[in-house]
Amino acid sequence: MEKNEGIYLRPIREDDTADIIRWRNSAKVKQFFIQQDDFTEESHLNWLSNYVNKGKAVQFIIVDKKSDRSIGSVYIKDIDMIHKKAEYGIFIGEEQNQGKGYGTEAARLMIDYAFNILKLHRIYLRAYTDNDRAIASYKKAGFEVEGVLKDDVFVRGKYRDMTWMSIINQAD
Repeated sequence: MEKNEGIYLRPIREDDTADIIRWRNSAKVKQFFIQQDDFTEESHLNWLSNYVNKGKAVQFIIVDKKSDRSIGSVYIKDIDMIHKKAEYGIFIGEEQNQGKGYGTEAARLMIDYAFNILKLHRIYLRAYTDNDRAIASYKKAGFEVEGVLKDDVFVRGKYRDMTWMSIINQAD
């Protein structure tokens, strides 16, 4: 994909598996996911085979432009071409690259891809309501809060509220 100010996106490859597993299993990343099971090579390769390779998801690796090193991943899943929508997700796996605005930049690139290449109408996401940093980043990228679902998920022995956000393709 087109390079931007600090990062660029490239399609995920099978040889990214070790990085994805390391990032997703790190406590700093895992705490923000609903799915708390450890990622394994088998589960990741299953994801690539049954979702990414079959067009049910699109996943990119976020690459730091200065170092040309992989720092995280951005994806859309549950792609619904009938209703032209998909769910958005992201994580910056390299701790030293967190909090630098790369997440907002990656979101903007993925939104552009989803709207202009895939021709989607709506992208939505879910975030823990207390994940202020992520919600602020999503807002900077153009997502708007649609609402809060109380006690929506049961994670690590307690119910958690989820903030639902979306962005609509205004070109439609």
